[in-house]
Amino acid sequence: MGKINVGRVLLGGLVAGLILNVGEWALNGVVLHQQHQEFLKRCGFPEPGPKFLVIVVAITFVLGIVMVLGYAAIRPRFGPGPKTAIIASLFAWFGAVVLGNIIFAGLGMEPPNILAMVLGWELVEYVLATLVGAALYKEA
Repeated sequence: MGKINVGRVLLGGLVAGLILNVGEWALNGVVLHQQHQEFLKRCGFPEPGPKFLVIVVAITFVLGIVMVLGYAAIRPRFGPGPKTAIIASLFAWFGAVVLGNIIFAGLGMEPPNILAMVLGWELVEYVLATLVGAALYKEA
């Protein structure tokens, strides 16, 4: 069992984070933009400012790194390749996407059609990001 190649985790993770950030921008900034505006108005929340966006983008890059680190960590048990990357992506997707969105939906903050779209979109996004990030990872 080899040691985790931290440099390759960072490289693959940053690329995965870039894919996640583009996907999140497309989903939240374009596809669901109108629904987000209506939600903010309905709840009396202010429009997110630049500081919020910088934090979210940075955290999303960290998430990409964590996803590739997860791949590297389970790789010795499941073997290198796409199957292991998909398994790693499912761990991240469930923890980061499913849990929070199910809670929002349960509180009536997210309609079922939006919930289904978000879960499906982000499943594809997370799998794609992890597959690309994992493809850049090589054992130390």
